[in-house]
Amino acid sequence: MKFTILKDQLNESIGHVGKAISSRTTIPILTGIKIDANFSGVTLTASDTDISIQSFIPTQANDLTIVELQLPGSVVLPAKFFAELIRKLPSQQIEIEVQNQFQTTIRSGSSEVQIMGLDPEEFPLLPQVEETRMFQVPSDILKTMIKQTSFAVSSNETTPILTGVLWNLANNKLKFIGCDRHRLASREIAIEMNAIDRLPQIVISGKTLNELSKILPDQNSLIDIVISDNQALFKMQSILFYTRILDGTYPDTTKLIPQSFKTELVVKTKELADAIDRAYLLSREDKTNIVNLIINENNTIEVSSPSTELGKVTEQIEIHSIKGDLLKISFNSKYMLDALKVIDSDYIYIGFTGSMQPIIIKPEDGSAILQLILPYRTPQ
Repeated sequence: MKFTILKDQLNESIGHVGKAISSRTTIPILTGIKIDANFSGVTLTASDTDISIQSFIPTQANDLTIVELQLPGSVVLPAKFFAELIRKLPSQQIEIEVQNQFQTTIRSGSSEVQIMGLDPEEFPLLPQVEETRMFQVPSDILKTMIKQTSFAVSSNETTPILTGVLWNLANNKLKFIGCDRHRLASREIAIEMNAIDRLPQIVISGKTLNELSKILPDQNSLIDIVISDNQALFKMQSILFYTRILDGTYPDTTKLIPQSFKTELVVKTKELADAIDRAYLLSREDKTNIVNLIINENNTIEVSSPSTELGKVTEQIEIHSIKGDLLKISFNSKYMLDALKVIDSDYIYIGFTGSMQPIIIKPEDGSAILQLILPYRTPQ
């Protein structure tokens, strides 16, 4: 194998596939990036068995010659060293040549580096995914849905299914749910399902979705999403992103969400978030993250931290509108801040059903995002 390639395009492609490299693997071939070169371009592939990413660099794009091929072929090169080396090479032109026993020479400017490559035949094949169940989601919306739900998944591996985001796709609607038993985040959008009435519920790791989000283009381009029995495939213009679907049954979260409320209020999102953030500064010092909220008769909310050796924070915020009973409630301030950060609305709706019942947070306009956090027992 022998070809020359432009540094910037190769760097970008390595950055994409590198997200599938695991530092914990004991399988030597999986610590590498597979490089395939042919007359249409260069393909890079990386996998940790849970996710696999493939990135294609075409020979030409926008009248620019990116790859010049002298001899087609394949090799697997150690990912960490290869990535760092390419970043530090002096010239925009890079030549890669593979000879006997996969000995690889990389030339750029006056630099010449030799690396011992691995046999590409030992690299695992990409998952086989039949494209019979496919739908499309705009890239920017998919990124937003991941941001608004993945933070709420569990980090506890003892319940693997809760480390993922539930995808519920039916009746031309796609709904994401993340839940760690203490909080829940959901987001729903309408989509075209291309004659598919319903797809089975699937759960995809929150960590994996966050890695996918880093690769998704910012512009409003459609992403093809293909679902098979145990794999999901995300198809972008030059990238294929495969991920394993988590095994198990996701718990029914519909029973967690109250349908009626004793107290409902609307407040300015930023004012509430800023006040809770200041109270959080002290509440995290006693490692509880607890913040208290009291609804007063004079149409204000009092937000306060518990008293610590450092002191106490107390603030008053005006309520935009209120309906129902006065209330005193305590909650995890970090969970509340996480929920408020992903709601892009000037005013926030909060529904309470009592001091020990779930708190519901939504944009005032009622758009299809819902956050739920469970309160703490209110100190007397």
